[in-house]
Amino acid sequence: MSKKLSEMQEEYLEFIYKLEEREGVARTGRIAKEFNVALGTVTNTIANLKKMGLLTHKPYLGIKLTEKGRKIASEIIRRHRLSERLLADVLKIPWSATHNIACKLEHIINENLTEAIEKILQYPKTCPHGNPVPDKNGKILKDKYEALSGVPLKSKGKIMRIVNENEKVLKYISDLGLMPGVEVEVEEKTSSGRIIVKVSGVRYSIGKEVSSSIYVDKESMNLATIG
Repeated sequence: MSKKLSEMQEEYLEFIYKLEEREGVARTGRIAKEFNVALGTVTNTIANLKKMGLLTHKPYLGIKLTEKGRKIASEIIRRHRLSERLLADVLKIPWSATHNIACKLEHIINENLTEAIEKILQYPKTCPHGNPVPDKNGKILKDKYEALSGVPLKSKGKIMRIVNENEKVLKYISDLGLMPGVEVEVEEKTSSGRIIVKVSGVRYSIGKEVSSSIYVDKESMNLATIG
């Protein structure tokens, strides 16, 4: 089924899947911003995908994938995240650059190649940015991680996922050392929405775009005396 879709249609399904995962629903404005296209372009593409039975779109209620749409989206995400893992672990491509390259690979590799990549990588559970890899049946691990922007003051936790995989954002996060597996402490929140965090003994001030992209393990969080 996915072979009948254009690359852009596949990109839409993938992004809608991610928005549903994080926000419960997708909206045309968010899609237009992500792909830097006019709302009319989004509306037309969504209408075509709806005709194919891949999603539903109701006024004021937003966009949601159907079961068929979710299956295709999970296949695309599986190819993407395994490609990222191959690029980072085997080809040693910089962590921040793997996403953009994988965006191209996800449209051209088939399931046999995907399974071969998965096997040679010894069945990784996540991509290099900590996001879960769906299995070949489309099942994906659910977690209870929380965006750093919502973490309480004077608490700390382990970074688990980076959900915004824009290359510039990833490069910035990498430069600060805010990587999956690293412990981060929330020291202060400013009126402008910035958060002061401490990682590896160093304090940084980060904006909402970055703090909402970093997901922390709730189970590892605990109240701490900062300072």
